[in-house]
Amino acid sequence: MTEVTRTPNYTDEMVNAMVADYVDSPNTDTVAKLASEFNKSTRSIVAKLVREGVYVAKPRVTKTGAPVVRKSELVAQIQGYLGVEVPTLEKASKADLEMVLSGIEDKMAG
Repeated sequence: MTEVTRTPNYTDEMVNAMVADYVDSPNTDTVAKLASEFNKSTRSIVAKLVREGVYVAKPRVTKTGAPVVRKSELVAQIQGYLGVEVPTLEKASKADLEMVLSGIEDKMAG
């Protein structure tokens, strides 16, 4: 059987330059510049930066720009305020959980 040798996608010099540039300016513009410079896709650049442990993902936000909050986080906050565990609380809609949490926080503040 013939042994196949693979050529790495990135040389050590390329990786060092990518990491240095990205650490100096960790944003999507830098990723786009690196992709153009090395003739690679932005996904490839991001994947390599992730493997190198330097990529910082953008925080997820809703359409309105607010941070994404999971239902489990809302349930944990509500249970923390109430001091009891309610296993079926996660079955409530997210809107209902937000309303309950808001009501609890209003009562605690006032």
